[in-house]
Amino acid sequence: MNGKHLVKLGLEKKAIALAQTAATTRETAGLTRDDILSELRAVQQNPAAYATGGVYAPLAAELLAQQAILDARRGSDLRAQPLPYPTWGADLIDPGAHRQMDVAMRLPISRAGALMPDAHVGYGLPIGGVLATENAVIPYGVGVDIGCSMMLSVLPIQPGALRTDDATTLLLKHTRFGAGVAFDKRDRQDHEVLHESTWDDQPILRHLYDKAATQIGTSGSGNHFVEFGTLTLPTADLGLDPGEYLAVLSHSGSRGFGAQVAGHFTALAERHHPTLAPEAKKLAWLPLDHEDGQAYWQAMSLAGRYALANHHLIHTRLARALNVTPLAQVSNSHNLAWKQTVNGQDLIVHRKGATPAAPGQLGLIPGSMADPGYVIRGLGHDGALHSASHGAGRQLGRKAATSTLNKKDVQAYLTTRGVTLIGGGIDEAPQAYKRIEDVIARQEDLVDVIASFQPRVVRMDTGSEDI
Repeated sequence: MNGKHLVKLGLEKKAIALAQTAATTRETAGLTRDDILSELRAVQQNPAAYATGGVYAPLAAELLAQQAILDARRGSDLRAQPLPYPTWGADLIDPGAHRQMDVAMRLPISRAGALMPDAHVGYGLPIGGVLATENAVIPYGVGVDIGCSMMLSVLPIQPGALRTDDATTLLLKHTRFGAGVAFDKRDRQDHEVLHESTWDDQPILRHLYDKAATQIGTSGSGNHFVEFGTLTLPTADLGLDPGEYLAVLSHSGSRGFGAQVAGHFTALAERHHPTLAPEAKKLAWLPLDHEDGQAYWQAMSLAGRYALANHHLIHTRLARALNVTPLAQVSNSHNLAWKQTVNGQDLIVHRKGATPAAPGQLGLIPGSMADPGYVIRGLGHDGALHSASHGAGRQLGRKAATSTLNKKDVQAYLTTRGVTLIGGGIDEAPQAYKRIEDVIARQEDLVDVIASFQPRVVRMDTGSEDI
């Protein structure tokens, strides 16, 4: 009898150890592996029948204790009415996002929330939703692309000094996009995140290590991008004089590694709450004082660091190719959960498509492939849980964009704004997004804008239909 057979039974760590001890005793008594597995399943199904004595009593007692904890914490009944929450840019937000946020605010673990002006429908928590919970983390409150983030590098080069053809060549050579893509092994870079001992702490992390190592320094599909553009700094900031600079802006996440972590722990969370109302199923949570919650937090945090490592490698490649050192860099994650004090209470704040905006905190809010993005400094608005939008936000879903937008109109939009696009699907067209200027205008009490970035040469995955 080995640990793999016991893991397949769905036992937790302490229960596995007790089951292994009992199994060894039964093997010594001459039982076969199948007989022992049959007995263990019987103990799982009715631990009370075995708790009074015998070789399986310690295991049965542990299973009963675990069940009692889960029953006490499960609290799967939703509140009759959602807790109130503030909304920024209500006129820009579709009713579906409000409905999803309402469900999130009915969770028994919810304590506060906010909806950002770029909000739109997602899975579980709406994209642009901010949710504070007590002693619990929601995998779909973080999102599938754990640690999805932004990074900006300001370069010591005048914007006009890099020709479009040269910028295009650099992006084609030094970036990779799409599901499952990677650099050739000889071109792959290393990063300290791949040498963390955390990878050995959980079976799922060990299993996904090779995928993460293979895809390091690359970007996924959808709205991920790397682009050269012009940063305009009106007044001295970021350690820089006012003026225009060539800059690199990237949007990327934790690739296939993060997606599989999200799927694994979402399934675990749903098993914790089998009676959760159907409308809240994708908001199933993991208690942070339970080993599953602790495991998710560890994996989520690693995915967040891995996502930022991808950005650092992308920017390092491009800066090295240009033989320059960045003058300044700004980065932030916008699909993550943080431990944060809210109204004097220690809570878990989920930002699913929301930028951290604590007092003085720098961040990035991009527009679309042809519209400006912004470097911002947070104002620390308590009602927004120190958050802001993470972008412009979709006004058309991918299918709607593909079926309704005209390719010639999109191309004309890019041409008018002087943008050269490499890849990019019609589902990511600027017309599929809200106007970033409107979104920024709705959150003037959340952030100060300190610089703008205008894309010039943009690389993305091809998407559903090439533009």
